[in-house]
Amino acid sequence: MVNGARLLGPSIAGVLITFTGEGICFLINGISYLFVIGSLLLMKVAPRIINGKDTRVLTELKEGFSYAFGFVPIRYIILLLAVVSLMGMPYTVLTPVIAKEILHGGSHTFGFLMGASGLGALTGALYLASRKNISGLIKIVPLSAGIFGLGLIAFSLSRYLSLSLVVMVITGLGMMLQMASSNTILQTIIDDDKRGRVMSFYTMAFMGTAPFGSFIAGSLAKIIGAPNTILIGGIVCISGALIFARKLPKLKSMVRSAVISGIQTPTKINISPEE
Repeated sequence: MVNGARLLGPSIAGVLITFTGEGICFLINGISYLFVIGSLLLMKVAPRIINGKDTRVLTELKEGFSYAFGFVPIRYIILLLAVVSLMGMPYTVLTPVIAKEILHGGSHTFGFLMGASGLGALTGALYLASRKNISGLIKIVPLSAGIFGLGLIAFSLSRYLSLSLVVMVITGLGMMLQMASSNTILQTIIDDDKRGRVMSFYTMAFMGTAPFGSFIAGSLAKIIGAPNTILIGGIVCISGALIFARKLPKLKSMVRSAVISGIQTPTKINISPEE
């Protein structure tokens, strides 16, 4: 649903801006939240009794940090995601500049570019949804980060809209595969009582670094230009993927050992012994 919206939304917005202007897009966006609020109000959730316990926030935060970054696979997955989000994801804030100054287009060009990225992300999501288990999923994490980086490099060098659209599909595919694969692996191997804390680090790596990445990208683009900024981001993503790939045999072994030792039961995650 999310990636279907990412595919259609920017394309529709590009057309609307062309014929009506940006203000109508903001108006429609605001009105759409009424349906979101209505959907939330229609949800009827049965109350659940939760037994209170004496907890210390700082102690639990320290414990969660030690758990997340003390286990090598979790640490590497979160760090790679943070690198990609910090240096790669800000391509979205520079895409309007590329559409206008490099591809000599307008708002509709930007809409098509983001729609192509959404198509790639949707393809990646459908591929992951078709998988029956997490066997071999750890290998997809660095591979997809590398694909994302290559897509950014090609996008920064492209001067033709048709080529840029194809590249954006590849970029969106790599982005989705890396993000969702990381999420799936983390959700599978972590202890239930640490899940909230570990996923908070995941969210921090994925979304918390985005504002800083946008600030860095904007500052660099002013100095060296938007294409060179995106190029650097792609190179950094590939570098992070290569470092992760060098540790892959060790990470695979540790994830397999964690599963077998009972962090989650093998029957629950349906992982084959050889993986």
